Amino acid sequence: MGASSSSHQVSQEEKEAETLAMATGCLPMLQKAFTKLSNPQTNTIPIKTLRECFYIQSTKLESEESAIPESFPKLLENLGASVIDQFFKTENEEISSFEFLRGFVRCCGRNPASVSLNMLCKLYSKTCAKVDMLPKPEILFDDSIDGKVSGSLTTADMHMLLWMCWIMAHSPWILRFCDEQNGKAALVLPEINHLVFSVMVSCSEIGSDMDILGKDVSVCTDQISIGKFHLWALATVPGLANCLGRYVHDRLQRLSSIHEESNKCEQDVSEPSSRSVGDLSSANTRNRHLLTCGRAWAISLSLRDFSIEELLKTCCFPERGVGTCQQLLYRSCLDGKGMNRFWAKVEGYHGPLLMLISASSGSQSHHGVGQWIIGVLIYQGFENKDVYYGIYEAHPKPVGIAFGESIGNERVVLDEDFSRITVRHHAGDKTYKPGSLIANQGFLSVEASILEVEVWGLGGKVAREVQDSYKQREQLFAEQRRKVDLKNFTSWEDLPEKIMMDMISDPNRVRREDR
Repeated sequence: MGASSSSHQVSQEEKEAETLAMATGCLPMLQKAFTKLSNPQTNTIPIKTLRECFYIQSTKLESEESAIPESFPKLLENLGASVIDQFFKTENEEISSFEFLRGFVRCCGRNPASVSLNMLCKLYSKTCAKVDMLPKPEILFDDSIDGKVSGSLTTADMHMLLWMCWIMAHSPWILRFCDEQNGKAALVLPEINHLVFSVMVSCSEIGSDMDILGKDVSVCTDQISIGKFHLWALATVPGLANCLGRYVHDRLQRLSSIHEESNKCEQDVSEPSSRSVGDLSSANTRNRHLLTCGRAWAISLSLRDFSIEELLKTCCFPERGVGTCQQLLYRSCLDGKGMNRFWAKVEGYHGPLLMLISASSGSQSHHGVGQWIIGVLIYQGFENKDVYYGIYEAHPKPVGIAFGESIGNERVVLDEDFSRITVRHHAGDKTYKPGSLIANQGFLSVEASILEVEVWGLGGKVAREVQDSYKQREQLFAEQRRKVDLKNFTSWEDLPEKIMMDMISDPNRVRREDR
């Protein structure tokens, strides 16, 4: 790779590294990036140059939920150097093409998710070691790439580790944000307390009554085992293992195509990018929607077979005021509660949908009322079935929205008025994966009062256009049904006008059909 001399003999290791890089589909991109970074005379990349490529620019940071530790910006500043030290190892200050390919394959190759999580924990530990003001996590590991990791993390460590993963997963947009703002606006880190609480509950001892309400996880010192954290991540957020690979891939891809992007920007100045300056700034990300940026990211990490781009776009609008969120199909506080209001907004939408329900179980504690949010992802839109809605019968079936196959014992049920929600244990309905849907659920059914309901359309522009066409067609049919064609009536006695006039003139008169 690069301008190598004809006398250079390619070793077996170099061939293997090139084959593995080719298997990722990124070999052309890597060749461009290497040519851009390397010294033409030595055909190597100075280690300093490569560190600058992965450097995360320091910017003003804010948080949607809590104060940001003073050490976190320093952690980000040293993240790029730690990536180079861990994966692009070299005995001198120059990196050859072989070492460059090998480092990329280590990060972005087809590694098992468990190996990627190990590398992520090692990276966090090595980055913390570069920051003097940051306590060192209790993580034990060897220098091999596939080596196992043991030890524990505090919840404060877990909080910063997840924030670090969010930064890496959104690296291209954060770079653009920093370039456009030049330090004028603050980058808002998402709310991720729900993820940390999920780790705490999942990794706690069975039978323990963990009270997580009121805790500030950013300073909490509760210990979480690395092994249990891995099990939680693999079962709940498997996409977390890909954050490191995406960060390395996006940085090198941006470097290889920087010239093409500059030309495109000159040609398409009038078209704003999907994530513009306002997308990550504090003035626009703070909102009262149930679907926050942090929750959208958490949901995207849990999906294995679903395109996450539309999901992440839901939190990337310049303004989040009323009427500006095009993907928001239904919101109970604006559109009203109940099946009729709900169905009027979602009918005809046949793309993926995300439904979020905020509820209060009313369980009092010294921290207050227990409130929680539950979400459901529907891949093909809602269906109006006689099992649940809209069909008259002598013995009517339940009216509402239900998720599950066991009729009368579904896993999640919303009543007709959207006032109550019922969440059952998985033993009653085996449609979904076993486990609690809310914290401390237990084996009995949980009934709660619904506070808010949101439905987001994730089918993109096409699904919304299809729904608009469907509504226009239904409106046309309704208008046609309201029109009365007088030619279809055979005589004056059958006309509705005649019947109304008779009723007004003598309402007590016995009509022929009543005899």
